[in-house]
Amino acid sequence: MGPHSAAEAGKVQPSYKGALNGATLTLAFQTLGIIYSDIGTSPLYTLNGLWPATGPVPSKEDVIGGVSAIIWALTLLPLCKYVFICLRFGTVEGEGGTFALFQGLYPPEQEYSDADSLIGSSSDEKESIADAEVHNVPRSTISPKYRWPLFVWCIFGTALTLADGIFTPAVSVTSAVSGIAIPKPSVANDVIPISCVLLLVLFLAQFRGTSQLGFLFAPVTFIWMILLAVTGIINIVKFPGIFRAFDPSRAILLFVRTRDYDILAGVLLALTGCEAMFASLGHFNMLAIQLSFTLFVYPSIVLAYLGQGARLIVDGADVLPNLFYTTIPGSNGGPLYWIMFVFGILATFIASQTLITASFSLCQQLMKMHVLPPFRIVHTSSTVRGQIYIPAVNWLLMIITIIVVATFKNSTKLSNAYGFSVATVMFSTTILIAIQMQYVKHLPVYITLAFFLVFGFLDGLFWGAALKKVPEGAFVPLIIGTILVTFMVFWSWAKGLEDAFDSNHRSDLQNVIIREQLERTVGEGQVPEVGYADAEDDGASEHEKYYVCDPEDHVVSQILPSRELLQLARLPTCAVFHRTTSGKGVPHSFAAFIRQWPALPRVIIFVSTHVMSISHVHPEDRYTLRKVPAVRGFYTVIYRIGYREKFDVDVNGFIDQICNLEAREDPQNSAATIAEIRAAAKRVTHIAPHYVVSSRAFGSSRIMRGLSWLRTVLIEDIYRRLSTMFPETAGWLGGADEIIHVGVNAAI
Repeated sequence: MGPHSAAEAGKVQPSYKGALNGATLTLAFQTLGIIYSDIGTSPLYTLNGLWPATGPVPSKEDVIGGVSAIIWALTLLPLCKYVFICLRFGTVEGEGGTFALFQGLYPPEQEYSDADSLIGSSSDEKESIADAEVHNVPRSTISPKYRWPLFVWCIFGTALTLADGIFTPAVSVTSAVSGIAIPKPSVANDVIPISCVLLLVLFLAQFRGTSQLGFLFAPVTFIWMILLAVTGIINIVKFPGIFRAFDPSRAILLFVRTRDYDILAGVLLALTGCEAMFASLGHFNMLAIQLSFTLFVYPSIVLAYLGQGARLIVDGADVLPNLFYTTIPGSNGGPLYWIMFVFGILATFIASQTLITASFSLCQQLMKMHVLPPFRIVHTSSTVRGQIYIPAVNWLLMIITIIVVATFKNSTKLSNAYGFSVATVMFSTTILIAIQMQYVKHLPVYITLAFFLVFGFLDGLFWGAALKKVPEGAFVPLIIGTILVTFMVFWSWAKGLEDAFDSNHRSDLQNVIIREQLERTVGEGQVPEVGYADAEDDGASEHEKYYVCDPEDHVVSQILPSRELLQLARLPTCAVFHRTTSGKGVPHSFAAFIRQWPALPRVIIFVSTHVMSISHVHPEDRYTLRKVPAVRGFYTVIYRIGYREKFDVDVNGFIDQICNLEAREDPQNSAATIAEIRAAAKRVTHIAPHYVVSSRAFGSSRIMRGLSWLRTVLIEDIYRRLSTMFPETAGWLGGADEIIHVGVNAAI
C-alpha cells in the first residue's frame, strides 16, 4: 500500500446527526439500555433524597414545589443543555464527553516528516496530523498557556466520572434491594449484606463481557420505563393537583419559603446519568438520542415523579419511609410490587454494568493518551468493537464499591456522595462547551456568554449544594477524585519527560550503521569503498556488508577500514522496531540492539504509532508504508489508531504491502527479493525500548536539593517501578515471547 494522505482521510466526515429512518429508530431503541439506565433508575431514591425517611412529612405545597424543581431541572439540564446543545459539540467523528471536548481544544500536535524519516537528509516537508484530522473543520485558536489548567480541570471531571463507576452500583443496587424490606420487614438488616453479595457477583462476572447479555439491556429498560409511566399515571389519579408542579414559580416559592438550599442536593439526584447522553454520542447519533429522550425517557420519569409526589401528598407518613416502593399501586407484596422489584433490580444492574463498561472505555482512552499506566486489556468480544475488560480497574472498582456500601450503611449519605460527582462533571462540561463555542466554533461572544451565564449559573447552584454535603458523605468522591487527578497529572508529567527524551535523543541511521559496497573488484593493497550510500541509491545490491558505527565518533567510523569495524550478520528473519514517539531518526532500541547483538534481520520494519484525536481510523488510512532509501530491507510504517482502538500490528499485512511495493518498483527482477521477504516473515520479533529512567539533579542550594530529592523519589522510586510493572507493550502485543525489550538508560 502506498502512502495515503492524511488530509484525504479527513475529507469523508462521518455523520453523527443521523436521518429519521428505520436505522435511526432502531438506534433510538438501543440507546435505552446503554444511556438511560442510570437516569432511569433515579426515581428509586430521588424523592427520599429531598425528604429523608427519618425526617418530617413535607406539606402539600412543599411537595408540589419539590416535584416542580425536579421537573424543571430535568427540562433545563438533560433536555435543553445536553439533548439540544451539547450533542452538537461532538468531535469530527461525533465523539462526546469532557475528554473529547479537551481533544477538540488541543488536538495532539504530532508532526512527522517523510514518514518519520530515519535519515536526516530526507525531505523536511511536514504534514500535521492535527491539521489532517480536522480537515474542513474550524481550528482551535485557544492559547497554549491554558492547556495545563484546562487539562487538570478536564481530568478532574474525568476522575469523578470514574467515581460514578463506584457510586452508581452502590446507590442503585442498595436502593433497589431495600424494596425487599417493605413486605418483609424481618430482612431490613440484611439489605446491606445482600447488596454487597449482588455487587460481588456483578464485578466477578465482568470478565465474560456484556455481549451475551447486551441484547437484553434495551428491552428491560424499555419495560422499566413503561412501568414507571404506568404507575405514575395511576398514582396521579389520587391527586391530579400535582400537575401544578409544571408551574416553575412553585419551585421558586419553595426555596423562598423554606430558605433551604440543601433541597437542591436532593434535586440533583434526578439528574444522575445525564452526562451519559453526551459521552455516548460516538456510539449512536444525535437524532437517535434526541428522539429516545424527548419522546420516551423524559415523559416516563416525569410521570413517575408526579405520581410519587401525588401519593406523598395523599398518604404522607405511610409512604415516606421508601417513596418508590411504598407508592407502587396495589398491596405491598402484590403482583405489581414484585414485578417492579424484579425490574428495579434488573434496571440497576444494567445501570451499574453500563457505568462499569464506560469506566473501562474511559481508562482505555486515558491509557492511549499516556494519562494512566498501560494496564492489561482483555477484549471480550470478537465481533463488537469496544467490548473490553480491564482486570486491574475491575478489581479496584469492586473493592472500593463494596467498602463504600459496607461503610456508609445509609442510602442518604450514599446519595450525598453520589451527587457531588454528578454536579462537578456537569459543571466541567459547561465550562468546556463555552470555551469550544468561542475558540473552536467561533460563535458570537454573546451566544457564548448567554450559554455560560445560564447553564453555568444552574450548574453552579447544584455544585454549591453538593459541596455543602462534603461533611455528610460527599468527601468520599472528592478524595477519590483528588487522588486520581494527582496520580494522572503525575503520570502524564513523568511519561511526557520520558517521551521527550525518546524524541530528543534519536540517532540518524547513517550514524548507527554504514554499508560497504562490494560491487567492483578490489585490487591488491586497496581498501573497499566504505560509506553510507546516497539517498538516491536503492540499496538493492546483494554484494554488501554492514558495520556498526563507533558511537563516540561516527565521522571517523565512516573512513576507517572495514576490518576495524564490527560487522553485522544479515539474518533471514523479520524484526519490527517500535517507535513510541514521532520524529526523525532510528529508535534507541535499534541502536542498542545491533550493538548488543551484531546482526541485521533481512526485513526490518520501523513502526511509528500515532494515537489520533478521533475515536476510529478508517482501515485504508491506518497504515502508510515507505521503503527506506539506501539500505536493503528497511521499511517505515506510520500506524494510526483512534483513541478508542486496540493496538494491533498486522505484520502479515505489512509484508503483503512490502511485496506489492517491491513488485511495482521492479516487476521483472523482484521475484527473488519477494521470496526472501516471505521467508524472513515466517520468523517475526517485535523489539521495543525499555527505559530505565533516572532523575537529573538541579542546582546546589538547599531548596534545589530538596526539589531534586523529591523529583528523584517521584521518577526513580515511583514512576520507574510502575513503568516496569505495567510495560507499554502489554497493551500492544500478544505473548511476551514475541517481544524483546532493549534496555535504555534515560536521564529525564
